[in-house]
Amino acid sequence: MATRDNGSGEPETPISTPMTTPMSTRSLKWDEAAGALERPLLRQRGTNTTSQIAVVGANTCPIESLDYEFYFCVFLHCLTDYVRVVENEVYNQDWRSRGKLQVFQYQALKWVLALFVGLVVGLVGFFNNIAVENIAGFKLLLTSNLMLQNRYISAFVLYMGCNVVLAAAAAALCAYIAPAAAGSGIPEVKAYLNGIDAHSILAPSTLFVKIFGSIFGVSAGFVLGKEGPMVHTGACVASLLGQGGSRKYGLTWNWIRYFKNDLDRRDLITCGAAAGVAAAFRAPVGGVLFALEEVTSWWRSALLWRTFSTTAVVAMVLRGLIDYCRSGNCGLFGKGGLIMFDLGSRLPTYTTTDLAAVALLGILGGLLGALYNFLVDRILRVYGLVNEKGARCKIVLTVAISVITSCCFFGLSWLTPCVPCPADLAGKCPSIGRSGNFKKFQCPDGHYNALASLFLNTNDDAIRNLFSGGTDTEFGVSTLLAFFTTVYSLGLLTYGVAVPSGLFIPVILSGASFGRLVGTLLGSVSGLDPGLFALLGAAAFLGGTMRMTVSVCVILLELTNNLLLLPLIMLVLLIAKTVADCFNKGVYEQIVRMKGLPYLEAHPEPCMRSLVAGDVVSGPLITFSSVERVGNVVNTLRRNGHNGFPVMEEPPFSQAPELCGLVLRSHLLVLLQGRIFTRDRVKTGAAEVFRTLAPFDFAKAGSGKGLKVDDLDLTEEEMAMYVDLHPITNRSPYTVVENMSLAKAAMLFRSLGLRHMCVVPRTQGRWPVVGILTRHDFMPQYIRDLFPNVLPH
Repeated sequence: MATRDNGSGEPETPISTPMTTPMSTRSLKWDEAAGALERPLLRQRGTNTTSQIAVVGANTCPIESLDYEFYFCVFLHCLTDYVRVVENEVYNQDWRSRGKLQVFQYQALKWVLALFVGLVVGLVGFFNNIAVENIAGFKLLLTSNLMLQNRYISAFVLYMGCNVVLAAAAAALCAYIAPAAAGSGIPEVKAYLNGIDAHSILAPSTLFVKIFGSIFGVSAGFVLGKEGPMVHTGACVASLLGQGGSRKYGLTWNWIRYFKNDLDRRDLITCGAAAGVAAAFRAPVGGVLFALEEVTSWWRSALLWRTFSTTAVVAMVLRGLIDYCRSGNCGLFGKGGLIMFDLGSRLPTYTTTDLAAVALLGILGGLLGALYNFLVDRILRVYGLVNEKGARCKIVLTVAISVITSCCFFGLSWLTPCVPCPADLAGKCPSIGRSGNFKKFQCPDGHYNALASLFLNTNDDAIRNLFSGGTDTEFGVSTLLAFFTTVYSLGLLTYGVAVPSGLFIPVILSGASFGRLVGTLLGSVSGLDPGLFALLGAAAFLGGTMRMTVSVCVILLELTNNLLLLPLIMLVLLIAKTVADCFNKGVYEQIVRMKGLPYLEAHPEPCMRSLVAGDVVSGPLITFSSVERVGNVVNTLRRNGHNGFPVMEEPPFSQAPELCGLVLRSHLLVLLQGRIFTRDRVKTGAAEVFRTLAPFDFAKAGSGKGLKVDDLDLTEEEMAMYVDLHPITNRSPYTVVENMSLAKAAMLFRSLGLRHMCVVPRTQGRWPVVGILTRHDFMPQYIRDLFPNVLPH
């Protein structure tokens, strides 16, 4: 017995699959003795134990594919940037009813929503930063004041107590309100834009917890960042704005309902993800490239313009609000918590020896980045076992990591010897208060604690200290080695707890400290500034863990505002990514696979070239007649979770059975709810449908619950009647011949953004459709279960 999810939200009922050899012509081998072809190179085991169940938070949930091919509103060719034609009588009638004013409203609303997403995400990003700076700043200020009074134990208890309370609050929000908000959220956004809709990943509760949980988690002193969560936050904001109205809240105007489809929502979420990066780093161009390089699976020139406009709005909002706060109107915000730094006015000149040192840094960054990904994978699997035990275990684990982090930061700083202040900085060293490069901690006057200057600071201030130029002797080798080891280890331990946490900051901190350490050790060989080595080390670690090149390069350039660094950053990124790719995939790809999200890669698995489309379809195939009995439709929908059904044209409506098209489950439910039935088996046509239903009734529901089969309240008399499926049947579904290479079918499926692909027979005289390919059929796990010797474990 096997289970199979045909694009549904839940696994289908078990089906029996015969133990047969695949019929692929590529599965044959030549028998030299007999001089003929014989079976098999590939043996079909005939069982499939996989199902589309993903891990969201710590809970497993069914996942559903998105309908990017079923575009709801089709407008005039000259006024739209893309055309998705669904040849369906309902959609054709909707297209004919559109006027020029409605076309203009639709086009204008796309831009308005994109700009509004930028405005909201910019405000949320500023709110996150000002909240973190004030909460963490107040905590550090109280700790510093107690240290100045020589009340060391009280300072430690206060510091750890504040961290524990903030960590517990963040974990409680994630555990009890929105488990999907834990982690960075970038893998979930990446999966959604690939066509995967997992439960609650973009829900309003997830947005709420993502904002406040990230504030509490970063303020608690964890080695994590708010940059990854900001990407998820931007996607959640865009998803809510792109719901296309809500009947619950009375937002049902026609000009809003234009967006009740997956395609427009996907484009808006792409803008939101780019806006999240722009709000996190104040890097609008980097945000656009991040969306293009890392999270999207489909891209168009028109989307590029809208995404760039969205990030431009984010940059303007942040610039205006930060300028306002610099006058002292935002509490402890100071210069702003966004990562902005300046390596100094010295022009970076480099020699061949310097390039060799940078290449070495790239190699080491790639190795350590690949090791980081390997350890993250192992630690997340262990944490998953703990988190499965319930909300209390999540909170206990988070609090335990918080205690360990506080003890490491405070204890290691206490064991660090004091360093005399530089003679030329007597007035600024040691710094008094929350921020500054020279923390006094337990040191006497005229001395500072180098490790406390990194540990007992916000993550943004610690990065500024490491990136600071012209400070060759500020941090010694032992200080940088201790900081790198601690941050690298704690970054691994922290990621995976029930807190919204990003990987950008741990990776940047680890890379910056390691790069500065390498620069300090190579000071007699290389003439580059240690602050520049810190920047290149951060780039190397980002390339080694996340495997991004173009977007990271542009983000770092926007932060440094120095184009002269471009050759060095490009060199170190290319080397680090090349080295790390030899060992494993990027961290986000690993997490997507670990969560069980059926992500379609750009390049099919090599084993798919040995199979054809007919090898992976399974039965029994469920079809409907073009005019079907209502009871048959209802019972079929109740028995299985298919979301797409082939519709067959049979006598007396045709001379022989033929494929009429494909009908969606959601459209069937709307049609049944409208009760457009006849007592005889006759065609009714679209006119009869429009007397009861409007085209918008067939649009996809928002984030709330859509119509379910249990919501239908049909009488026995109605169940015996007939319903005409012609008006809602897509007359031109995408089809492939059963002997087409599975790799080629996978490329078509992904490039077209499909949810269902019909497989038709190669020869005439057979049933018009062999089966349906869905996302699940292209997954390596599914193919491995069917053909163990094709894709070994």
